[in-house]
Amino acid sequence: MAPSVGVEVSPIDLNEQNQPNQIERAIATFAQSPNGGLIHTASGIGAANVNLIIAAAARYKLPAIYNQRPFVVSGGLISYGPNYPDQFRRAAGYVDRILRGEKPADLPVQAPNKYELAINLKTAKALGLSVPQSLLARADEVIE
Repeated sequence: MAPSVGVEVSPIDLNEQNQPNQIERAIATFAQSPNGGLIHTASGIGAANVNLIIAAAARYKLPAIYNQRPFVVSGGLISYGPNYPDQFRRAAGYVDRILRGEKPADLPVQAPNKYELAINLKTAKALGLSVPQSLLARADEVIE
C-alpha cells in the first residue's frame, strides 16, 4: 500500500544481535534521507532499546510514532495502539471460559476494539512540528 500513496518504506532490522551502537548507527543512516520518519512496531528488541530509539529520533530530528503510550511519556512524539488495560479485561473473559471447560482452540481470535492516541507537544515543538487541532482533539492524551 505504501507505494500507492507515494511512501517509501525502509525497514531498520532489529534483532538479538544488534548492539545499541548498531541501532544508533542504523537510525543515523536512515536520518540522512530527507522527509523521513520512524514507525516503532511491537518487538522485544525495540522495547528493550526504546529509550535509545527515542533519544536517537530526537537527536536526528526524526518524527516517530510508537505502539504504546509510555513511549510518548518518555519523550516520543506520538503513540497509537491498543488500549492494554482493555485488552487485559477482555482476556479475563477468555480465562473464565477456559476454566469453565471451553477448549482454547475453539475460542475466536479477537482484535483490539479500543485504541489510544497520545501526543507529546513538547517533542513536536522540539522537532519544529505543529500538530493540527483536529488531531489534538482526537487524542486520548496530550502531553505538554
